[in-house]
Amino acid sequence: MPTGVALRDVREQLFNAAERILLRDGPDALTSRAVTTEAGCAKGVLHRHFTDFDEFLAELVRDRIARIGAQAHALEESAGTGTVVANLTAALTDLFGAVAVSIVSLVIFRDELRARLRRTEQAGIPLLREAGEMIAAYLRRERELGRITADADIDTLAPTLIGAGHLRFADRGAPPESAEVARMVTTVLAGALAK
Repeated sequence: MPTGVALRDVREQLFNAAERILLRDGPDALTSRAVTTEAGCAKGVLHRHFTDFDEFLAELVRDRIARIGAQAHALEESAGTGTVVANLTAALTDLFGAVAVSIVSLVIFRDELRARLRRTEQAGIPLLREAGEMIAAYLRRERELGRITADADIDTLAPTLIGAGHLRFADRGAPPESAEVARMVTTVLAGALAK
């Protein structure tokens, strides 16, 4: 491996390499050597930026969680426009791109990573927890606008949408069609959509 090559934004380069491995080969193929090889850098580069591989993985998960913030803002801004079903269909499709599903698999697969994340994060599965908060905030905003019924149980609807969405996208085959996701959203929200 070349060691004299200047690397720009090393963390992001390593994170992107890890994601490519997750997508291509799954969580069991993710090792520090595989990441640095995929990133085209010396193995020591990872250890100069992270104390160990589990710290690298924890930072990868935290970085991807931070990206949900931008998605949450865009979803909340869409409240009152289009339809609730279309907005949630697009949000879930974007959220559960192959990378998010792979990150969730990684967290479930690696005990030490889960333990490390639990020391600094809230209870629940990282990424899915934040996704649920994003959906709940959107549904509350739509309720304020009168497009979700006043008595809708948002604290049940949001995790139900996340769980059903994750199950639809978790298969490593082709992602579900938009119409299938929309049917699932419509079914979950059947009693909550204002007429």
